[in-house]
Amino acid sequence: MTDFYEILEVNKTATDDEIKKSYRRLALKWHPDKNLSNKTQAEEKFKLISEAYEVLPDKDKRRRYDQLGRAGLSNGHSNGGYSSSNGYSRFSEDFLNRTFHFHNPFDIFEQFMSHFGMDD
Repeated sequence: MTDFYEILEVNKTATDDEIKKSYRRLALKWHPDKNLSNKTQAEEKFKLISEAYEVLPDKDKRRRYDQLGRAGLSNGHSNGGYSSSNGYSRFSEDFLNRTFHFHNPFDIFEQFMSHFGMDD
């Protein structure tokens, strides 16, 4: 599956501002209300875009995603991670026991747009 950076069309060193601009551009482009002739594909793209935007601007979620991929955002990931110094190292229990919950992509979009004075 495509990674979050590819979904938002940004590189791994993208700033929060670059991520936000790309999300806004793509969310407007793929919003299902703007793609009535291809609503199913638009809904899927919009959901992926919103999922990526929920992770990348958040420093903690982004760090976990960069280290462990999508598995780092759920409880189903392994206890160890690779370390160049000793092969495998253990992450703290607190870090590993965090649960990530995705939100409704339309709610994320509405919340984002409300910051620009666009409530509807």
